Amino acid sequence: MPDSRIFRVASDMHYSAGSLMPSDKSYSDIPGTIVFDSDMARRGFHANQFCMSLMRPENRERFLADESTYLDEWPMSAAQKDAFLRRDYNALLGLGANVYYLSKLFFTDGQSFEQGAAAMTGMPREAYRAMMLAGGRPLAGNRYREESGGG
Repeated sequence: MPDSRIFRVASDMHYSAGSLMPSDKSYSDIPGTIVFDSDMARRGFHANQFCMSLMRPENRERFLADESTYLDEWPMSAAQKDAFLRRDYNALLGLGANVYYLSKLFFTDGQSFEQGAAAMTGMPREAYRAMMLAGGRPLAGNRYREESGGG
């Protein structure tokens, strides 16, 4: 079985979504990481369905013409709708959206996946690209809190 700790990101990342993972999960102490598990899938079901709707050109047109009205057609929480309007991708991850579904929104906005991912890290696209081409994030800061002295 693969080591689940490979899904780490830098511990200095922060999200505006508040508490992101239930603390009773064995993987809840991975700094800066939101694991898309069955609880998150249920939480984000309608948000992800909205993203999938953007695969159809007529839905992209409707959304871009009046984002709030189109979002109101989906039974999402107010926090999810607000995060979509603000394009707060990290908050959306904390609210159950999956990055692969969010890519439909990136593309609707004329962004590549690379641009969307860079935005989530807070890095300029060029710096994000260089980091990924150099092998990704360094191990430093990408440990369970218990492995790094609680940090």
